[in-house]
Amino acid sequence: MYPPVFSILSGSAAVKALLGDPVRVYPFDQAPQDVVVPYAKWQLITGNPENYMKDRPDADRFDIQMDIYAPEQDASLAIGKAIRNALEPFAYITRWGGHSMDPDTKRWRVSFDVSFIVKRV
Repeated sequence: MYPPVFSILSGSAAVKALLGDPVRVYPFDQAPQDVVVPYAKWQLITGNPENYMKDRPDADRFDIQMDIYAPEQDASLAIGKAIRNALEPFAYITRWGGHSMDPDTKRWRVSFDVSFIVKRV
């Protein structure tokens, strides 16, 4: 009932090279208190089943927001690119979000939205 974000990103050599193995990718509110930087978080924005009049749904649609945090601007962009490249064979990028430095943590953040259609098994 959730998109396979972690399994897709864990299967990417480029993402592992930048975010470690296991990859430091967390559901929105589950990053550890003293998380190692860089890392990425994702949150479910919305989702719905692919409903039909006669049959049960055979797929679910999920829209998520990805947020990447890194100490340097170049690193945040490189990680964003690696995550984009890993996700695009399985989902669609639907929005390019902000790219800015958090004034409190001094970490660079890249944000974008991703839309999945996941077949039910």
